[in-house]
Amino acid sequence: MIKKIQTSFSNKVNSIGLPVLALCFVCFFWGTTWIASKEGVKHMPALQLAGIRQLFGGLLYVCFFIIKKEPWPKGKQWKTIIILGVLNFAMSNGLSTWGVKYISSGLGAIINSIFPLWIVIITFFRGEKLAKLAILGLIISFGGICVIFYEHLGDFLIPNFRFGILLCTISTISWAFGSLYTKKKAATFNPYFSLGLQMLISSTILLAITGGTGTGVSLSSIPLNSWLAIGYLLIVGSVLTFIAYIYMLQKLPPEINSIYAYINPIVAVLLGAIIFGEPLTLAIAIGGAVTLCGLYMVNHSIRKARKIALQKKL
Repeated sequence: MIKKIQTSFSNKVNSIGLPVLALCFVCFFWGTTWIASKEGVKHMPALQLAGIRQLFGGLLYVCFFIIKKEPWPKGKQWKTIIILGVLNFAMSNGLSTWGVKYISSGLGAIINSIFPLWIVIITFFRGEKLAKLAILGLIISFGGICVIFYEHLGDFLIPNFRFGILLCTISTISWAFGSLYTKKKAATFNPYFSLGLQMLISSTILLAITGGTGTGVSLSSIPLNSWLAIGYLLIVGSVLTFIAYIYMLQKLPPEINSIYAYINPIVAVLLGAIIFGEPLTLAIAIGGAVTLCGLYMVNHSIRKARKIALQKKL
């Protein structure tokens, strides 16, 4: 009897405790990757850093599944993987890494968190109707962003600052298209294997760009700080956190696992202030809170619409 109780308790801990632990891991450590990226790009080209990170991350995934004799993708699956590799890694991750070279890591994380807004806007231009809650969320988020940038109005006169904002904004649009494409063309094989292949494809693109344009530096000239940043981004950002992310997506309901999108920017802003002395003003705190509230409303509206659509199909 006691053994049955212990087994039942153990199963409940594994079914609830481990997914929640994975969520907490994602919430915190994906926020820290912005700090590592900021440190890494201080001493080397951003696209080269992203390319090296994705190259080794992709090799780790692919080698693991080759050893396990996992079946390779076939036919049209390769098209999906290539497109996602370009959208989610070469463009989204590559451009956001490049962007934090010119703006604070906290600001980059806040901009990155607004990708659900682009999903709503993209679906609207595709002819889908917007729910009132989504429209209200858009308005509130936009208001929050205006508050955040109120103290940065003078910075927009600086070309590098404008360029950093542009890069991070494009990266969120790319991630939004990637998310929509994943939903439409979801691969039918191991998502971890697919992740590794996407990283390898994107690393080839990024390293080819830095090599072809002559903007890359020799490996021997990359300082220790950048190598440590790459190592952290590789092990924590590209491997451990992605594994935890996919695991929590499989085990937790959408309304819970989406929490990471609201906590990542908070972690990045706080750590940026502590480690790099980045400004943590009242405008950033209020504007960030308002923006995240608006994003929550948008995400809630998206999930509600998907639930209704699923019920209609059934």
